[in-house]
Amino acid sequence: MRHNPYKIVKMFEETMADYCGSKYAVSLNSCTNAIFLSCLWVDVKNKDVIIPKQTYLSPPQSIQQAGGNLIFEEIDWKGIYQLKPHPIYDAAKRLTSGMYIPGTFMCLSFHIKKHLKIGKGGLILCDDAEAAKWFKARRYEGRTDGKKYHEDMIDEEGWNMYMTPEQAARGLTLMQNYPEHMPDIPEDPPYRDLTEFELFKNIPVLKK
Repeated sequence: MRHNPYKIVKMFEETMADYCGSKYAVSLNSCTNAIFLSCLWVDVKNKDVIIPKQTYLSPPQSIQQAGGNLIFEEIDWKGIYQLKPHPIYDAAKRLTSGMYIPGTFMCLSFHIKKHLKIGKGGLILCDDAEAAKWFKARRYEGRTDGKKYHEDMIDEEGWNMYMTPEQAARGLTLMQNYPEHMPDIPEDPPYRDLTEFELFKNIPVLKK
């Protein structure tokens, strides 16, 4: 039987779920797409989504691409922040054991500047079996996880957002010596105020 290289992706997902304390972990090619898919699943379309006005460029764009009404907030944050009032967290700057918050969708990053320096990649932690199944299909052109292409009946759209076996293998190697507890990554220098960008100049801001 031909070896399936994507088994190592499943091994990496199981390792991350065990470490973080979630039932499921769905790997992706970026934290940006983890946030995007989480917004689609929760269905933020035409709904307010509030995030700090000082964060990276990609989360607000993911929210807008999912149809959400973006609102900025003047708030200090460290490690993670919530896409209020939805159960979605941008956790790109945190990776420590038992970090998962039950009932949420926590989006991790494996950028070279983050804790697990795979170089590129992301992950959604969740405890919802149907959501995990949906994420796995959407990341792979709408295909059913574990089903051969010629046997699958694709009924919903998807994207090319999956993590490669090579990335997963590097992640597994790094996790072998990863500490049980790690502090959040500080942002130095701090993130820019997103309202400085022409793209976001008309986004409303909630004051402290």
